[in-house]
Amino acid sequence: MLTKTPERVFSFALHSLFTELSHAACIAFVIGLSACLALSIREAADRERESGLSDLNITATIRVDRQSMMEDMRKNAEETEQPDSGSMKDWMSSMKELSLEELKTYAQAKSVHDFYYTESVSLNASSIEAVSTSSDTTDTATADTSQERGFPQQGKGIGGMQNQGDFTITGYSSYAAMTAFADGSAQLSEGVRFTEGDDALTCIIHQELATLNNLSIGDTITFTNPAAEKETYKVRVVGIYTSTKTADSFMGMNMMDPANQIYMSYEALHAMVEKSTADTDTALHAQTRGTYVFENVEAYDKFEAQARKLGLSDMYTVSSEDVAAYEQSLAPLENLSTYAGYFLAVVLLVGGVILVVLNIYHIRERKYEIGVLAAIGMNKRRIALQFICEIFIVTLMAIMLGCGIGAAASVPLTNTLLQTQTVQTSATQETDFPKEGGPQIEFGGRSKGMEKETVSYIQEISSAANGKVLLELGGIAILLTLLSAALAVLRILRYEPLNILSNRE
Repeated sequence: MLTKTPERVFSFALHSLFTELSHAACIAFVIGLSACLALSIREAADRERESGLSDLNITATIRVDRQSMMEDMRKNAEETEQPDSGSMKDWMSSMKELSLEELKTYAQAKSVHDFYYTESVSLNASSIEAVSTSSDTTDTATADTSQERGFPQQGKGIGGMQNQGDFTITGYSSYAAMTAFADGSAQLSEGVRFTEGDDALTCIIHQELATLNNLSIGDTITFTNPAAEKETYKVRVVGIYTSTKTADSFMGMNMMDPANQIYMSYEALHAMVEKSTADTDTALHAQTRGTYVFENVEAYDKFEAQARKLGLSDMYTVSSEDVAAYEQSLAPLENLSTYAGYFLAVVLLVGGVILVVLNIYHIRERKYEIGVLAAIGMNKRRIALQFICEIFIVTLMAIMLGCGIGAAASVPLTNTLLQTQTVQTSATQETDFPKEGGPQIEFGGRSKGMEKETVSYIQEISSAANGKVLLELGGIAILLTLLSAALAVLRILRYEPLNILSNRE
């Protein structure tokens, strides 16, 4: 009886690894190695994102969805084949920020852990000089440039912006709202912070502004309404702070310079706004910004749906600078993960086809052996099963060997590729301004687009391959080997033993 025992099958498989099936074994090894590296990179990216988001202190804001509104306007213009001035006016008038009462309404959502808010205005000062963002840019030039670039200079403008002054005055509802002090980018160097919840006209100023104007604790600053110079407000300095933020001289806008940011309590600033006696078009009009705090990313993900139920219009969108910043830090790793996915698909497709071809060739070379076994009475299915076992053992061993080497090399190789990808991402990605919508002017918060930001990319990982990767690799190995072997042995079922033996080459 020529039936092979399991021991003989295994022995033959080991021999074939270096002889008859050596080419298929090499391809299987490459597939195992490549698949392990690709899956390890993808798993590292997913694990870093999940672990980072779970530890992240997430805050979010609600703002006008300008991008969506612009797209709607473009679609409307394309359909009508001409600009609709009426729609433009409606669009401009509808772009208003939410009131504090509306912001507080959405803070009632179950997912919200805490809520704080700020109010900001832009003022001039008759008693002090602003820190200039550009030594060769005059106020006139600044105004002209701003108008050319679409920033409103007169009236309330888009989003509540009025005629701009040299200083940004921000009132905070609580110390928790002062994110710059919370994250360490700003520190109080002299004096004290204003009293939380107090409406007394006291403020803290930047060290650079204090030095320029020889200001000290207890001095008074006289602010003026940029649109009505006769309207003045006297504010006493109670503290001086330092900041690590640097200014971008874009447009030479003094109000955007971190050194010209002045902080006070919300109640105090709101009292100033309420006392504004100027005409309707020139009266102080503050921009209000609400910040929602969440305990975890799951709560943040639920917030927008809950806010919609509380009446939030589609005109507004929920966004988190914390999540956006973290996802931006993952950009090189995410790009690498995407490339790894493409690489994995190509390797499995091409490698699988090559394995099938090599196994078919292997079966064809042993056609006479198949004829003999069939002629002595062995069932074709049993013959096919024997060949499947041989191919499966050889291919699986080669794939698993490649997986083992890939697992050991996954971390150093991933870190090397990640560093290269980080350099490429840093060279191509714009960090000075947002990708969508151009520069954004936002008072009283972490404004994007006017300050130079340094993105801290994740440049290395501590682990890549894990149990999940090994299980995925095991599934791929078993599926690929069985599929390639099964397709190859289908030829066996079509062989006729007498024809094989009579036509032996």
